[in-house]
Amino acid sequence: MAEISDILPDRRTIRKYSSEPVDDKLLSDLLMMGCRASTTGNMQVYSIIITRDEEKKRELAPSHFNQKMITEAPVVLTFCADFNRFNKWCRLRNAKPGYDNFLSFMTAAIDALLVAQTVCIAAESKGLGICYLGTTTYMAHKIIEVLKLPKGVVPVTTVTLGWPAEKPEQVDRLHLEAIIHKETYCDYTDESIEMYYEGKEGRSDSQQFVNENNKETLAQVFTDVRYKKSDNIYFSKMLLQVLNDQGFMEQ
Repeated sequence: MAEISDILPDRRTIRKYSSEPVDDKLLSDLLMMGCRASTTGNMQVYSIIITRDEEKKRELAPSHFNQKMITEAPVVLTFCADFNRFNKWCRLRNAKPGYDNFLSFMTAAIDALLVAQTVCIAAESKGLGICYLGTTTYMAHKIIEVLKLPKGVVPVTTVTLGWPAEKPEQVDRLHLEAIIHKETYCDYTDESIEMYYEGKEGRSDSQQFVNENNKETLAQVFTDVRYKKSDNIYFSKMLLQVLNDQGFMEQ
């Protein structure tokens, strides 16, 4: 297994995969490592749906805006916040669960994301490539239908996994000094924002985004095109409805 210090500085998102399958034993080992991740109160309130079947991947694809990774990756993993299993255990043991609320969803979602990231690091240490799909929360209601998720279960992220068929350029990241706050939060000044985002805005690919979208600044690409307020409100309402339908919004 490669050292983490060797993997992370060079890591990159992989969206194109070779046709080589991912061995069942390897996948099982990765998932076992993932499930050693930290979890609130040792409850493990998450589940992972493995999708390998080609027909099922095609069924999932529209829920991820038909991104090619879904059908081309040998493995698709859907990480779910899951209080269904824990609730059933409680009831079988004459304990009344009180996890039908938003806080419990957040607890389970954090658990699921910790596992997802641990699986991804383990996979990359073996030479596999991964890609997170943010579409999971946008289209949670459709994914619930396709994967037949019961009440108490909500998908929170999806990861495609396979052997890389590309080595794309690394995307940029803000310098650490823009992210880290010592002891207390130090709010940003206009000057510090200018300094921290100068490198990102000056990249040729950023300028290409601006030009392709007929915008004046990179920030406008995000606010007006990629993550518009209207879309955020629309998908927020859909997700809140999902949480209500799945039993996480009791007062």
